[in-house]
Amino acid sequence: MDPIIKALQTAGFSGEIDDAPATLDLYSHDASMFELRPKLVVRPKDAHDVERLVKLVAEQKKTYHGLSLTARSAGTCMSGGAINDSIIVDFLQHFKKIEKITATSAQAQPGVFYRDLEHQTLKHGALMPSYPASRDMASIGGMVSNNAGGEKSLEYGKTENFVTELKFVFADGVERSVKPLNKTELTKKMKQKDFEGRVYRDLFKLVDANYDQIKAAKPHVSKNSTGYNLWDVWDRPAGVFDLTKLIVGAQGTLGLVTDIHFRLVPVRQHSGLLVLFMRGIDDLGEIIPKVLESKPTTFESFDDQTLLLSIRFMPSFLKLLGLKRFIHLLVTLLPDAAQLLRGLPKLVLMVEFNGTSEEEVRGKVRTLHAELKKHRARYEINGFEETPTEGKSEKFWIMRRYSFQLLRSKVKDKHTAPFIDDFVVPPEHLTVFLPQLRAIIKKYRLFATIAGHMGDGNFHVIPLMKLEDPIDRKKILPAMKAVNRLVLKYGGSLSGEHNDGLVRGPWLKEMYGAETYKLFKQTKHIMDPQNIFNPHKKADADWEYSFSHIRDHF
Repeated sequence: MDPIIKALQTAGFSGEIDDAPATLDLYSHDASMFELRPKLVVRPKDAHDVERLVKLVAEQKKTYHGLSLTARSAGTCMSGGAINDSIIVDFLQHFKKIEKITATSAQAQPGVFYRDLEHQTLKHGALMPSYPASRDMASIGGMVSNNAGGEKSLEYGKTENFVTELKFVFADGVERSVKPLNKTELTKKMKQKDFEGRVYRDLFKLVDANYDQIKAAKPHVSKNSTGYNLWDVWDRPAGVFDLTKLIVGAQGTLGLVTDIHFRLVPVRQHSGLLVLFMRGIDDLGEIIPKVLESKPTTFESFDDQTLLLSIRFMPSFLKLLGLKRFIHLLVTLLPDAAQLLRGLPKLVLMVEFNGTSEEEVRGKVRTLHAELKKHRARYEINGFEETPTEGKSEKFWIMRRYSFQLLRSKVKDKHTAPFIDDFVVPPEHLTVFLPQLRAIIKKYRLFATIAGHMGDGNFHVIPLMKLEDPIDRKKILPAMKAVNRLVLKYGGSLSGEHNDGLVRGPWLKEMYGAETYKLFKQTKHIMDPQNIFNPHKKADADWEYSFSHIRDHF
C-alpha cells in the first residue's frame, strides 16, 4: 500500500492514513461472523478528501487490480457489509456534523450516531422513526446503507421512506446532489456529457425497458433489504425518477454517501403497551390478524431463549443502562417474578399503541386486551411526558433491544453466527412457518434466540456456535439453505433490514431468478464500472469467497 499512501499524500488528502497492524485488526470485523483484514484505513476530513480518494483509486485500479473502497461508520453491520481486504473509508471520525434540524426535516453527515440525531430531533418534537434495535450504537450512514428498519417500521416503513436528498460521490470521484427528478429535470440530466449524465441515461434505459419485469420482481412483503431497489426508482405514472431509492440499501456498492437529508415525523405524546405471554404458538393464527386489525404502532416479539439470556446476564444491564435505569428495571420486573415462576413463556408479544392523549391510548390498549384476554394478555400504560424512558414498558424493550449485544459479549464458549438472522415471511403464514423453522434449528442442533417484528413477519434468529470448530462450520451451509428455501416457499424475503453483504448476496439469484439478477449486475456496472465500491457484496457476492472468510478465531 506504500505507493497508494504516497499518491494520497501527493494528491492533498488531508485526513488520517493508517496502516498500523492494530488498526487493521480492529477494522477486520464488523458485527457479522466474517473477517476481512484491510490493507489501509483512511479517515477523510471532508467531501473533497472523499473525491480525491475515489479519483485516485479509479486511476490506480488499472495497476493495482485489487484496490477497492468500503465505507464504514459504526461498524454494526451484521451481514459483513463494513469490511474489506483493501481500503476502509472511516466516516465516523470526521463526518459527524448535525447540520440542520427543524420540526419536519434533518440534515446530517453519515458518521453521526442515530442516538445523537434523535437527541436533537426530540427538542423539536420530531423523530426519524426507522431506527434499528441497535439504535444506541448505529450511525445514520449505516442506516442509509442498509435501508434500516426496526420496531416502528410497521407504522412508518423503512429508511427509504425518509431520505429526501443525498450528497453522493460517484465512481468518477465527483460529489453531486441526488434527489427525486421530474421528467423535465430527468431529460436535462440525461443530456449531460459527463459520467453523471451517462449514469442517468443508462439507468433510465434499464428500468424503463424492463419496467414490468422490475415491478413484478418486488417481493410481496412489508419490508425488504435484498438486491437493488430498482422497482421504486422510476415511477412511470407520476413521471418521477428517484436515484435515492437505489442508493439507500445499496450497502455502499454504488458510491459513497457524504451528506443526508431526512424527513421527520412528529413524536406521539402518549404510548401504551399490551404484553402477551404465550405458552405456545398454536394461537398465533388467531392473534396476529386481531392485533393487525387494531392498527398498532409496533408489534414485536422475543422468545424464551432471549428471556432466559436477559435473566442470566441481568447484572450486565448495569453497565449498559447506568445505575438509575438499572434500578428502575429491577423494580419494574418484580411484579413479573410470580408470572415467570409459573413457567417461562415460549414467546412474548409486545403490541404498542400511540396517540395524542393518554385516554386515547388507554382505550386502544384496553379494547385489544379485552379481545385477547384468554391469551394471557396484560397491559402497561406509559405517558411519554411523564416517563421519557418508556416507564413500565421499558423492561420489555430492554430485553428486546439489547439481546444481541448480550449474545455477542457474554456467552464466552460460543459466538454469534448471524446467517439466518433477518428473513421476512408474510404474517399470515407464521403459524405453519414457525414450527418448521424450529424443526430446522433442532435438526442442526443450533442454540438460537428468536426475536422479531411480528407485525411484519420479520425475524432475527441468532445462532450461537463454535465457529472455529469444523463440526459447527459444516452446519452453516445446509442450515442456511434449509431456512432460505423455507422462507422463499412462503413468498418471503431473505432480509428485511440487515441487507445482503457477504451472507445473503450469494442467494440473490435463487431469490429473484436469473433475469432480475442480471439486472442487478447491470445496475452495479452502470454505477461502478470498475468495481471500486465494496466488492463481494450483494450482486457481486460468491458463497465460496464468503465462507472462506468466516472467522476462525475470537
